[in-house]
Parts: sequence; structure tokens; C-alpha cells
Amino acid sequence: MSDENAAFLDAFPTWLRSLADDAVALAGLLGAESTPVGARRAIAGGLNYLFKSLDLVPDGIDDIGYLDDAFVLRVAARDALAFEGAKSADLKGALERLTAEVATIDTFLGADAGRLHSYVKQLGKGAARGRTVDEIVDDANTRKEFVSDVHSFAKSYQAPTFTRDEKTLVKMRSFLTARLPPA
Repeated sequence: MSDENAAFLDAFPTWLRSLADDAVALAGLLGAESTPVGARRAIAGGLNYLFKSLDLVPDGIDDIGYLDDAFVLRVAARDALAFEGAKSADLKGALERLTAEVATIDTFLGADAGRLHSYVKQLGKGAARGRTVDEIVDDANTRKEFVSDVHSFAKSYQAPTFTRDEKTLVKMRSFLTARLPPA
């Protein structure tokens, strides 16, 4: 096994175990009035992905069903951190931690990393459970309900098992290569 694959097989199950906490941390930033609007849009797009019925990797797929969600949250955090004001002390902790892990995703996906980044940026134009990112960001009541839904997701989330095998990595790459829209 290559050192690179060993690093992925170490990181990815950790991300699956932290997915609920990561979502709650981002929901806290989404709900904070001090979060810049552009950063809120990026965060809302990433969190709304958790509720998409047709995501890149179906949630029921053993080992990897929620790994795409973990990838999306990290890329959305990176996008949020790019906005003016998002580097304030009260915002940057969770955003910087998740952003630092985007390099692992980029290495894992190689040439397809740009396709994932483009896909995550487009999530700001979509909807899930009847809520658009604009509604979540612009309407305080919708945002409050959405943050509550993220907390409910986090309470019910059970981290899937992750088979520490290179075949798991091949399966994940195959899904993303096949399902990500062209750049």
C-alpha cells in the first residue's frame, strides 16, 4: 500500500466520524449574524447538500455513502473562508480546520478535484427539501429552521463503517469520476 493511500485510509474514517460535529459547527457559523453573507451562502450550499436526495454517492452505499458529504463540507468551508470578514477569530477555527483538509481531497481526486470544486460552488443555486440557499441565507426564520434540521441530522447520524482497504478508495474515486459534472 502506498503512503498516500494509507493517509487517505487514515483520514476518511475520521471525517466520517466527525461529519455530524462538522455540520453542527458550520450550522453555528451559518446562524451567526457576524458571518459575512458570501460565507453564509457557501456554508448553506454545503450543508444543504446533506439533505439532497440525489447526491454524488448515495448515502446507503457501505463505507463511502457519506464520504462525499464530508468532502463537500470541506470544500464549502474553504469557499466560505475566502470571503472578506470570514477570517475573524470567531469564524475561522472550524473553517480553517476543514479547509486544511481540502488538500487531501485534491490529492485523492487528482485531475477530478477541479470538478468537485466547481460542483460545490454550484450548490448555491440548488435546493433541498424545498429550500434554496438564497432562502436560507436571506430569511432568518428559514435559516433558523434549517439550522434546527442540521442539528436533527447530527443527532440521528450514525457514522458508517469504513473498510480500510484500497478497494474502498477505488470505489469512491469511481463514483466521483462518473457522477461529477464536467468542468
